[in-house]
Amino acid sequence: MKTDLTDTTASKINKALVKGRRAIGTPAVGMVLTLVIVTDEENAYDALKAASDASREHPSRTLVVIKRVSRSPRDRTQSRLDAEVRVGADAGTGETVVLRLYGEVVDHAQSVVLPLLLPDAPVVVWWPVNAPLDPANDPLGALAQRRVTDTYACEQPVKELAARADAYTPGDTDLSWTRITPWRSMLAAALDQVACEVQGVEVEGEEFNPSCELLAMWLADRLDVPVKRAHSGGPGLTAVRMDTDCGPIVLDRADGSLATLSIQGQPKRAVALKRRDTAELIAEELRRLDPDDTYASALRYGVERLKSPDGSGPPAKGEREAVPAPVESAAKAPADRATAQAPVKKAAAK
Repeated sequence: MKTDLTDTTASKINKALVKGRRAIGTPAVGMVLTLVIVTDEENAYDALKAASDASREHPSRTLVVIKRVSRSPRDRTQSRLDAEVRVGADAGTGETVVLRLYGEVVDHAQSVVLPLLLPDAPVVVWWPVNAPLDPANDPLGALAQRRVTDTYACEQPVKELAARADAYTPGDTDLSWTRITPWRSMLAAALDQVACEVQGVEVEGEEFNPSCELLAMWLADRLDVPVKRAHSGGPGLTAVRMDTDCGPIVLDRADGSLATLSIQGQPKRAVALKRRDTAELIAEELRRLDPDDTYASALRYGVERLKSPDGSGPPAKGEREAVPAPVESAAKAPADRATAQAPVKKAAAK
């Protein structure tokens, strides 16, 4: 069921939601969170489709905030809020409200969103594109327990990672980090099978892919060994090679779907390591709403490495740079996924 509201208010939108639930015979609210998507008109459809697919696992009220900035000075003074309310089959397993903001109300989006949040339910804000440099201090980000960005959608992903590290606040996360969860799980499992000491690592992938950088940061942070970045044509991450005193361990994925795990003294194994779509990524992030300490540790470790020697920016294109080993801390943060509860260690067993 869809209801279009023109030049409306938050109160009228709430009434339309109640009316829609009653019309389809489900007056009870069974949603577990509010997902706020801040995007533009061009990317709204894809973001909303991903959120709708993720709602099958996490029933939620989805608020899509689209800021329509007019080029005409006259139009910018005319504030207006249009809304499209969807319930039932048109909204997946939750509720969807598409908000289009015009004029001065664009600068006060939080005032529109606040009355529409589910009471006593967590709030997640997701920027598919054009995320603020400091999500926690953004007016909409300040309403949320979790703030999801995607540096892969930025023009300069590596510089964006450095900015994310400088502005990190507990609750921040990034879909570029979510993309490497299967890689981290597979590498941790591979090291659990051997009693070897890792001496060096090489991460191979697309040149300016933030997921490759984050994986290199995580390995350097966890293993306390030099990590090199090698460039390939992709897609995405293509290989991780770990040199150990027992022989090399290689996880190679050339086609973006099926990978080969090679461990010295063991037969090669084919493992499923496909590239996941946005719906799977956002569904994974909605499974946990506590701060991701492992992401924070990896992100902060990589700040200085991502800058050139003079501190002005990222390394020159095509440059391969070693990650300096950090000072070993007294205690490392735990891994943040169920499949990688134990952090990767320099020696899996002694």
